[in-house]
Amino acid sequence: MAYPHPLIAKFERELTLSVAENQAVSAIAIRPLKFVRNYDLVRKGNRSLHCVMILAGLAGTSKTDGSGKRQTIAFHMSGDMPDLQSLHLDVNDSDVRAISDCTATFIEHSTLRSLCEQYPRIGATLWRDTLVHSSIFREWVVNVGSRPALKRVAHLLCETMKRAQWLGLSDEMTCDFPVTQTDLSDATGLSIVHVNRMLQDLRKRELISFVHGKLTIHNWSDLCSLAGFEDTYLHQPRQSDV
Repeated sequence: MAYPHPLIAKFERELTLSVAENQAVSAIAIRPLKFVRNYDLVRKGNRSLHCVMILAGLAGTSKTDGSGKRQTIAFHMSGDMPDLQSLHLDVNDSDVRAISDCTATFIEHSTLRSLCEQYPRIGATLWRDTLVHSSIFREWVVNVGSRPALKRVAHLLCETMKRAQWLGLSDEMTCDFPVTQTDLSDATGLSIVHVNRMLQDLRKRELISFVHGKLTIHNWSDLCSLAGFEDTYLHQPRQSDV
């Protein structure tokens, strides 16, 4: 499968690249690599010399406690660079795992640093990306720590759809969401049984369908109202900002 240059697509969601910027980014070689579900793209404790970029499929950042219990703290879609902080932090403090079979590429730190030094607007865009990821992490803390179970699951589904729409990965109100109930349990801090009950409740209310890794939201406004979902924390640029 041929991919358009993923960094060009990523940056042009945020700004209009100059000719020089476009040429510099286009010169970065991209080698798509396929990984099976549960493969660790980034491992806690390792020192990285590159950043990973998701090209297709779904990945997740997670931490594991002493008993081996995993807490997923973010999902990552096509175009995401989940470990950009490794440009400035010496040791990885979390894992990035393939939630589904996925395609990713690795971009050398030295290449990204050179790009940021020569083209400050690109450096600012990558810095903004890390800040948005931090904002999403903070919202996930509130989701797991404060919201009751049904709102917690509904909020995660609203976020997933909103992000998929912005990235061009949805067909109106349907998007790929190749997670298991175990993955949702890790992401919400609920038991698998509890996750199943919450999904059934949302289906009975005719708010969603979730079949074979595809999420469809039937009533966006009611689901957002139930979840208390407000998308400001995603900091998606308005068209007038681009």
